[in-house]
Amino acid sequence: MDKSRYDNRSGQWRKRTGTRRSRALRWASVPGRLIFVTVAAAGALAAQTAWRHTDSLPERPRPEPIAGVASVIDGDTIEIHGQRIRFNGIDAPESRQLCKNANGADYPCGRRSAQALDAFLAASRPVQCTFVTWDRYGRFVGDCRRADGASAAAWMVEQGQALDWARYSHGAYAGQQATAKAAKVGIWVGTFQVPWEWRAAHAEGPPPLSRPLGIISRPQIAQSYSCQPRRTCSQIGSCDEANWYLQNCSWGGKLDRDKDGIPCESHC
Repeated sequence: MDKSRYDNRSGQWRKRTGTRRSRALRWASVPGRLIFVTVAAAGALAAQTAWRHTDSLPERPRPEPIAGVASVIDGDTIEIHGQRIRFNGIDAPESRQLCKNANGADYPCGRRSAQALDAFLAASRPVQCTFVTWDRYGRFVGDCRRADGASAAAWMVEQGQALDWARYSHGAYAGQQATAKAAKVGIWVGTFQVPWEWRAAHAEGPPPLSRPLGIISRPQIAQSYSCQPRRTCSQIGSCDEANWYLQNCSWGGKLDRDKDGIPCESHC
């Protein structure tokens, strides 16, 4: 046997064994508490990183149905218990939008749409809205029905106070719209610009934080108006005042001579 070769291998084995033994001794000299703290810190860092990633992609829970007395914002939006709700699948004229009647004269079709919805919902309370989705402004979009089960969206389209928005409804209210168009009711009595095009033409941003139409719920107005004595349109100073009398006084209907839901049209 080649002795030098044997001695060389033995030296290499001793060197490797010594290195492993040295490492083991160094690890043994490190306190156990320090090892635990180091591992725990690494785990916390990993958990924090995962939490931050999850937090950057929040998932909004699906809300429960909402029921209550609704305040009308406009012809396709209401508020219940402070929650703004947009009707799914329809689009009504905007509050500032004007349309033309059969004679070609401008009239406030947006306000009339809102007032028609207010009268419809008041006939059978409360309103219940079932969640469908969130819109890009973070509003609850839902299917809303009166206490008697009548669909607010379907009624508004059938009365010509809103349009079937096929982009979102997929034609769910096409039948009601055809009925309204044939009967020439609501905005179909004259000419109009579809609301989504009107908003684009007027550079509409996010929905304005306007107060609800619900005039009856405004205590400051209720305190200043009274059903006694009776009033005529010439004695009334604003559209809000006229609507309060129409909604709250037994004689208020006399302010709406043509029975279109709009009192004192010189003000409204």
